[in-house]
Amino acid sequence: MRDESGRRHAIRRHPAPNCIARAAVFATNVYGTQFRADDGAAGRVPGGEWPAPWPRASADAGARAAHTRYRGFVNTLISAEDLASLLETRDDIRVLDVRWALLGPSGRDEYAAGHLPGAVYVDLETELARPGAPEDGRHPLPAIEDLQAAVRRWGIHDDDTVVVYDDLSLMSAARAWWLLRHAGHRNVLLLDGALAAWRRAGLPLVAGEQPDPPIGTAHLSYGSLGTIDADTAAAIAHTGILLDARAGARYRGETEPVDPRAGHIPGAVSAPTADTLADDGRFLPADQLRAQFESLGVRPMRPIGVYCGSGVTAAHEIAALTIAGFVPYLYPGSWSQWSNLPDRPVETGDGPRGGSGGSAGFTGASVGL
Repeated sequence: MRDESGRRHAIRRHPAPNCIARAAVFATNVYGTQFRADDGAAGRVPGGEWPAPWPRASADAGARAAHTRYRGFVNTLISAEDLASLLETRDDIRVLDVRWALLGPSGRDEYAAGHLPGAVYVDLETELARPGAPEDGRHPLPAIEDLQAAVRRWGIHDDDTVVVYDDLSLMSAARAWWLLRHAGHRNVLLLDGALAAWRRAGLPLVAGEQPDPPIGTAHLSYGSLGTIDADTAAAIAHTGILLDARAGARYRGETEPVDPRAGHIPGAVSAPTADTLADDGRFLPADQLRAQFESLGVRPMRPIGVYCGSGVTAAHEIAALTIAGFVPYLYPGSWSQWSNLPDRPVETGDGPRGGSGGSAGFTGASVGL
């Protein structure tokens, strides 16, 4: 397993009369108070402990490396080989198959054709999202009661380690990773390289439906990760940095396959999440990811918001930012919400830093789900 984390801080959420004031409070709270993690001390937020890398811009790499574990979320990724070993030696590993594509076939059919041993299929549309009005976006977060019921159906207990995968370089599985962490389940890992890595390692697949596991007892509560709304996203685009995880063509407004308006949130920076992957579909090394994000203007002392089409692939970019040592916030409504709000302005063409993100040839995920 990889361990990318360093230190943590606390955040307190305060109401504010308008989006600019909220963004100012947001920035102060995210980066204003810091805590040591080496002695088990930790900042607290409603819903659980807030895990975060050391946020000081002046913190040196040695100091960060000396504090690589803390009570809370520790790892982000697991290799296929490590997962196979854990499945053989431990009985508290739960594997979730989150195959799904925006315009593709049913993930359940692909799951039945061959999945990891013991994996339970998770339906992104019905279990990792809820129905909503267009102005809510295409994939609103599920009610916490519904998510907890689903997690228990998957056989998950509070102390279980959950590993999620798909066949799309984790573009859809990251939604489950982020959502479970946001709901307070600490031990959630992404299978680095996704299903392709498992296959390359020569590890076995099982065909057919998996028998329903015994009902789990996990307890969930939202609030362990940060989210922003449309007002705060608009403000962060000017007071911090707002990353658009979709393909460059959608960002520039050259194409829009599903949402009512084309373009991007004014001030957002194009950062296609497919660019965080190596040729084999695994995440780039942490130092390379950090340099890549820093080249876009990401800094430890600036609030970082992330959006995509509907809050799915933005979770993938949040995983990459987390690996790189940053503390990002998800805009769950994303472009599907923003473009359905007629009073929200839209920009097209190249934006800050050129908006020239590529990855248009990245099959399926490049559209920014």
